[in-house]
Amino acid sequence: MASCIQVLLPILIDRPFDYAIPENIKCSIGSFVEVPFRRKKSIGVVWSQEPTSYSGKIKDIIRCLDLPPLSSENRQFIRWVASYNLASLGMVLKMMVPVACEPKVKARKPLEIRTPCFHQQNIILSPDQKEVASAIQKAVGVPSFRSFLLDGVTGSGKTEVYLSAIETGLQKGKQVVVLLPEIALTTQWLDRFQRCFGILPLQWHSGLSPATRQQTWTAVLEGKATVIVGTRSSLFLPYPNLGLVIVDEEHDVSYKQEEQVIYQARDMAVVRAKINQIPIVLVSATPSLETTVNVEQARYHHLVLKNRHGGAKLPTVEAIDMRRYPSGWISPPLQAAIGDTLKAHEQSMLFLNRRGYAPLTLCRTCGHRFICPACTAWLIEHKRTKSLQCHHCGHQIPLPSRCPECQGEESLVACGPGVERIYEQVTHLFPQARCEMLTSDMLTTPKHMHKMITHLANHEIDIVVGTQILAKGHHFPMMTLVGVVDADLGLSGGDLRACERTYQLLHQVSGRAGREQRPGKVLLQTFNPDHPVMAALAAQDRDSFIAAEKMEREARQMPPFGRLGALIVSGLNAARVEQTARNLGRLAPSSPDIIILGPVPAPLAQLRGQHRWRLLAKAVKNFPLQQVLSNWVKSVKPSGNVRITIDIDPYNFL
Repeated sequence: MASCIQVLLPILIDRPFDYAIPENIKCSIGSFVEVPFRRKKSIGVVWSQEPTSYSGKIKDIIRCLDLPPLSSENRQFIRWVASYNLASLGMVLKMMVPVACEPKVKARKPLEIRTPCFHQQNIILSPDQKEVASAIQKAVGVPSFRSFLLDGVTGSGKTEVYLSAIETGLQKGKQVVVLLPEIALTTQWLDRFQRCFGILPLQWHSGLSPATRQQTWTAVLEGKATVIVGTRSSLFLPYPNLGLVIVDEEHDVSYKQEEQVIYQARDMAVVRAKINQIPIVLVSATPSLETTVNVEQARYHHLVLKNRHGGAKLPTVEAIDMRRYPSGWISPPLQAAIGDTLKAHEQSMLFLNRRGYAPLTLCRTCGHRFICPACTAWLIEHKRTKSLQCHHCGHQIPLPSRCPECQGEESLVACGPGVERIYEQVTHLFPQARCEMLTSDMLTTPKHMHKMITHLANHEIDIVVGTQILAKGHHFPMMTLVGVVDADLGLSGGDLRACERTYQLLHQVSGRAGREQRPGKVLLQTFNPDHPVMAALAAQDRDSFIAAEKMEREARQMPPFGRLGALIVSGLNAARVEQTARNLGRLAPSSPDIIILGPVPAPLAQLRGQHRWRLLAKAVKNFPLQQVLSNWVKSVKPSGNVRITIDIDPYNFL
């Protein structure tokens, strides 16, 4: 009689399925197998080998794939992520074995995997960097979990420190994963890595071709890929010999995934390191409050670089009170500073974290506003493409010549500045300057990003106008002036982390100025110069800002001193969505340790055609939130195609 195994499939199901093993096939727990499933063939992983109580006929597996089995640490990580985030086991498995769900693609050429040349290593560390690097290097290769916060001002050489730790990991035969928040950040990082080790590491992000994805995934599983650098999804590759995890810009909100399996990659990275009993390094010039509290509670080891590398000084930071300059997007002081920078043959950056030309287009005759038909959002004017676009769902229409409501001609007016509008004004004010605009709309591939960053680094551009794609990680030797056009953007909206995120972003963009011997200057245009964020940035007093933010969160028992869980009810039928949300409200859990807020329509009440309501659970720190939310959701049966999504530790409240 054939023995029975349980196979987990990468689908939206929370349990493995029973299959029989024919006598001519050998497989073990963790093996990749092909099985019949719903009249199709599917690739899954042998999850357990236990007798089954099922009395019906059990289908045979088709074959066992010629691949190394998924390690016990990888399987344990899948279980933990699914349990904590209330996600299905199958969907978490799908993140780890994505190529199993994709059609096979024939590669034009095999993936080149070369061995690092350590004799080419040219990482020159200062005494402070050596001391910090030594603490990490001693932990690499030792079977023990250690968590480090590598904290240092912008330009202090944090990257060089953890590159030296990567070298130690490679010399000890371990795999290393480096998480970066955005694809754009890999550009200069890859150049640094190649200078140090003579090779490029393998990459993992959404921009890879299917053939490269499949080859990279296989190389990781077989242990041939030694260093992987990528976005948050690279954490879920099936590493058999992981020895070091690095999370660069650990504070960045891009590490929070908002769709399908909802998770915080930084937090999951810490869990992965703990399961594998290896060190993890969280890197930031502006650590998140969660990480800061973990340092204070001695959960993380604090490593600090206080000074910029090579003797460079931090830039001076000044707030420009825009109440004194009611007209124009670029104030006279900022305009004068740009002129002085041009005369000195140096570079300027103007930063505005708003894509497009204008955030709102309306008719000045009848007041008509252009709204997305699928989202509760205005359409953004993009002058470069002569279109109105929704930045939530991608809907776009050509920019009309007349108002569709009153048919008025030449009555449409763009309200507010986007980055395209600032670029237009800059080119008008400084026609002699070499100006460029950089946004995610324009830099659609890593190759294009690399080209533009190289132009900037080589001083082929005098003034660059851009969004947050320029804010982090880049090194421009001749950049001495940074002007933030609307420093207040991001402070409003009721977001729990609004002040923290604004401080982090503006601190990061400020750090692009004066990174070498030439002194840097940062000008923040604000209508509220006395705001704690602006005051802290101008005084360069990060610690006092963090202390104030921590005190406020602790007083309100908000994360990291309390817990939050969100329920998002969505569907195409508005009445059914509302009914389901109200049913959840009536059956809300009752306990002195948890408060339920809602149900209410979401601020984005419609998104991609889906109507949305929200509920928020606020609980004390040690409350069993996952168990309570899971039982709560199971008590309500949604009608029709209504969906209830659970977001543990929400970052987005829209």
